[in-house]
Order: sequence, then C-alpha cells, then structure tokens
Amino acid sequence: MAKIVLENIEKRWGQFSAVKDLSLTVADREFIVLLGPSGCGKSTTLRIIAGLESATSGNVYIDGVRVNDRLARDRDIAMVFQNYGLYPHMTVRQHIAYPLRLKRVGDPELSERVLAAAERVHLSEFLDRRPRSLSGGQRQRVALARAIVRTPNLFLMDEPLSNLDAILRVTMRAELKHLHHNLKTTTVYVTHDQIEAMTMASRVVVMNNGMVEQIGAPEQIYGDPDNLFVATFIGSPPINRIPGRASGGEFQTASANIGGFPIWLSGDAVLGVRPEHVSIADEDPDIAGTVFAVEYTGSELLIVADTGGDRISLIGDLARRPKIDERIGLRIDRGETFFFDAQTGARIRKSS
Repeated sequence: MAKIVLENIEKRWGQFSAVKDLSLTVADREFIVLLGPSGCGKSTTLRIIAGLESATSGNVYIDGVRVNDRLARDRDIAMVFQNYGLYPHMTVRQHIAYPLRLKRVGDPELSERVLAAAERVHLSEFLDRRPRSLSGGQRQRVALARAIVRTPNLFLMDEPLSNLDAILRVTMRAELKHLHHNLKTTTVYVTHDQIEAMTMASRVVVMNNGMVEQIGAPEQIYGDPDNLFVATFIGSPPINRIPGRASGGEFQTASANIGGFPIWLSGDAVLGVRPEHVSIADEDPDIAGTVFAVEYTGSELLIVADTGGDRISLIGDLARRPKIDERIGLRIDRGETFFFDAQTGARIRKSS
C-alpha cells in the first residue's frame, strides 16, 4: 500500500496562505481524516497529495519517494469527489470499466475486475443502468467502484458524502468503513462533518486557518482536546463553554461560584464541560437556571438551561422531562471538565 509524508507544506496564493507549515505522516493502511470548517485548507492539502495542486514550498513523499514533480496520473492514487463525476450516457458497467480501458486492460480481465468491484459496493444488479435511474447513494457507490477497480495504493476522498441525505450518509459511512477493512488501502478523507470523522477515522487531523490544531485518535480528540477550537468543533451537541475566573480551587462565573477544582488553577479561563457530564441536581446544585429549551431526539433528551449569564446544555433523563421556564439546578462532573486560557484558547494543563 502507501505511506505518505508531508514535510513543511506551504500553499500560498499571493498574500493568502491556504496551508501553513503542515507536516504529517500517514501510515501504511491507515484511514486518516482531515477535519475542519470550510476554508481551513483540508481540500487544498488533499489536492497537493494528489498532484492536482503544487505546494509553494515543502515536500510530499509517497512510499519514500519525493513526488512533488510527478503528475497526478503517475502517483498511483484514486480520488472520489462529492459530485460523483458520472457521465449521463454511460452505464454503471462502463463507468467502472473506464479506468481499466485507459490502461488497456484486456476484456476477460476487465470484466472480472468490474464485476468484483461492483460486488464490493453492492451494485451487481445495477450494472446496465445509467446515472439518471440511480439514487444518490447508488451514484456514490459507482464513483467508489470506479476508484477501487484500479486497486490503487492510495485513496483520496474529498467530501464524498456531503450530497447525500442523513440516512444515506449513515449507510455510506458503514460501507466505506467496511470497504477499508477489506481492502486495507491507505485512505485520506476530507470532511467538515465531525460525525464522519469520529466514526470512520483511525486518526483525525483537526485543521483551522491552514494549520493543524491537533492530531489523534477520535477518542483522544474528543476526550483530551488541546485547545478550545478542537473542543468546540468536536462533539454533538457541542461542549459548554463557561467563561470565568479561577482562584483557590473555585471558579467564579457570571452567575455562580463553583468549588472543587484544582488549587493550582488561577486567572481568567473558560471552563469546558460536555452536555453528558452535566446533570440536574435537586439538592446542592453548582448552578441554578431556568429551562430555555427541551429537545427530544428519540434516544436522548437535550435540555438547555439559562443560568442568567450562560446557556448550558445537558443530556437529561428521558423519564423526567422539565418544562420550559421551569427552575432547575445543575451539577457539573468535576472529573470531566477542561480549562482553556481565556485569551489564547490553549488548554490549561498542570505543569510538571
């Protein structure tokens, strides 16, 4: 398969820097996700790996070979885009066979490989159909089959599921995860959807403003964020951010003074706590508030409370649904909180 090394990659257009001093190693057979908001540089990074864009400076290595000057067609990659790139006059069979015909693969082998690729993405019964008679999910699977039929060393995927509805996205996430398990092809996947990143990646690269904010396994990114941007971007519903001041083991907010925190914390900070680590407390609450909204999602009850200075979200008990404007007390799990510098957003950690 393929190992990718990006070494101090910069991409500039005039005074604008799309990617800033990015270094990254993608291990052989890894499924890595570049995650971030629109304009953060993730698609540009993918296109540099593909050879569709050239880096202003820095180096790209695939399997130890510097490929900066190699054309995209010479990098042994297959790309899948969000717009599918299907031709209306071609059948599914013809689409899947197209890369093999360009390589002048003989008909017996070509037919065998087309059938095998179609079976992998559950398209065997649709081989003679044209795109107009396929659903969005089926069209995306055609694009995938066209990519995997080449058996490349590297898959590059740029927002491949963004055009699908919510149910199809869930189905296709499972399809892609299973496909990677079977093929074990090194995959670099770009998305702005943190659910896709968390459910599919072996590692996530969180990007913002052309820079890498944090790299780690989904569990690490979620449970041990390096800064406020990562903590906020990862998680649905999003993390609660409560500004205040720490002193002597207490954290003073606009509406409460909460004790029980490490004595070494001091100064202006933002307390971060995820909704699943906030609960309703009938006695000795940390913060008192008024129910602002209640959202029933089927498996969970999301409650938003207005504390007079902040709005705090929590995952409630389905058996106890409070009413809007009802007064409730909230308790924060001290062991599941993060503190961030109020000015820089960097995680505040105890120095060794």
